[in-house]
Amino acid sequence: MSKPVRVRFAPSPTGPLHIGGVRTALYNYLFARKMGGKMLLRIEDTDQNRFVPGAEDYILESLRWVGIQIDEGQGVGGPDGPYRQSERREIYQKEAQRLINEGKAYYAFDTAEELDAMRKRLEEANAPAAQYNAITRMQMRNSLTLKPEDVRARMDAGEPYVIRLKTPRKEEVRLNDIIRGWVNVHSSAIDDKVLLKSDGLPTYHLANIVDDHLMGITHVIRGEEWLPSAPLHVLLYRYLGWEDTMPQFAHLPLLLKPEGNGKLSKRDADLGGFPIFPLQWTDPFTGTVARGFREDGYLPEATINFLALLGWNPGTEQELFSMDELVASFDLTQVHKAGARFDIQKAQWFNHQYIRQQSNTDLAPTVQQQAEKAGFVCSIEKAEKIAALLKGRVNFAHEIFTEAGTIFNAPIAYDEAIVTAKWNADAVKAVTVFRDALQSFDGEFLADTIKHTLSDTMQQAGIKQGKIMQAMRLALTGSGAGPDLMLTMEIIGKDETIGRLEKALEILKIAV
Repeated sequence: MSKPVRVRFAPSPTGPLHIGGVRTALYNYLFARKMGGKMLLRIEDTDQNRFVPGAEDYILESLRWVGIQIDEGQGVGGPDGPYRQSERREIYQKEAQRLINEGKAYYAFDTAEELDAMRKRLEEANAPAAQYNAITRMQMRNSLTLKPEDVRARMDAGEPYVIRLKTPRKEEVRLNDIIRGWVNVHSSAIDDKVLLKSDGLPTYHLANIVDDHLMGITHVIRGEEWLPSAPLHVLLYRYLGWEDTMPQFAHLPLLLKPEGNGKLSKRDADLGGFPIFPLQWTDPFTGTVARGFREDGYLPEATINFLALLGWNPGTEQELFSMDELVASFDLTQVHKAGARFDIQKAQWFNHQYIRQQSNTDLAPTVQQQAEKAGFVCSIEKAEKIAALLKGRVNFAHEIFTEAGTIFNAPIAYDEAIVTAKWNADAVKAVTVFRDALQSFDGEFLADTIKHTLSDTMQQAGIKQGKIMQAMRLALTGSGAGPDLMLTMEIIGKDETIGRLEKALEILKIAV
């Protein structure tokens, strides 16, 4: 395209941002960055009945957390503001009036009861669609069926009305979706949608078309749920005289339930015990708290990586991507048409990979805080060593302290199966001589020197080290398996190591 790429993310502040919305924002961001373009954030708050306090701030914080940087829009500013639709009312009213003047829209005065009665009549007549359209509008109370003076009198009297699109009766509406190819819809399947509501605010259909045009949006990348409305939007571009500059459309696949059938919902997340929002959300009306990816321990990098591959892949075997790598690899034409199953185990796998890559310095404060909260003294140096020992065994940073139970607590019980199989005369001899060697040990108590001390001691005692390692671990941790034993001893220290070995020698008996 000759024009610079401009995309927009346009959420409604009606509650917490769904994780599917984060994926939509991400795909917009990746495409904009790949094409050297810009991404705008617009808040579509024209439905004042559904407005939820705090939702806009939540959206902004969610995007910041995952690393999506907005170039223009709400919270950033720019030349095309305001970026809240509720502050652009006059702009929409002007365009709606232009459609009226050009005979492409009309005033409708029908009450809710009259609309319900119309739908009921159509349903009883087995009509293919119970909707306000090119046929049924001629039986309703609107400026197409009322005399002009009657219309003016009703408006002067303050009677509520809406402005509806005058959909053509027999036209073919086409659009070429980047992901789905050509979409063809006959205008008879498009109803006369409300463009301007009785409160003077626009519906989504008018507002997003007007704003996308005025803000120079070149590509509309949005969820599949908007695909049925796309022909209507094409028609609006045509009516407003903007068809030549209409953006290209790309409708993203749905996020599906973990089992793969049906759209992912909050109920699915609640039943499955996983989050569906990027950040924790407290409902301002009920006080109900919904879990967030951030608070559950997911890293933003892992969350982004997981979401990027829900519906798209680069056609290679690569799974781990930095944001820059995602930008370099992203291609809208490789986005799938079929829905993507939301596999939370895969999200945990991604988090595990990124936890492993995190520095021990970054992980240490979480370990230290949890240890001190549980009543243990834990220096930051010790916390770093614990992170190094255990980060490869967990999915979340907060699990490191849980895994470190045997470091902070000497064993009070020993695995009976390992006792029976491995606690024998050689084991007792090995633990005894190693304890004695440590009591006379006078160097820096580090994993490498501990390893050499153990090896030398076993060699001098004529004991094959491989045969007694499980017993040695048993004496120190109560278990026959676990993380690196030399680093474990370094972390618990010389005195604690000796004390645990002595306790095992006192308690454990050789099976006869």
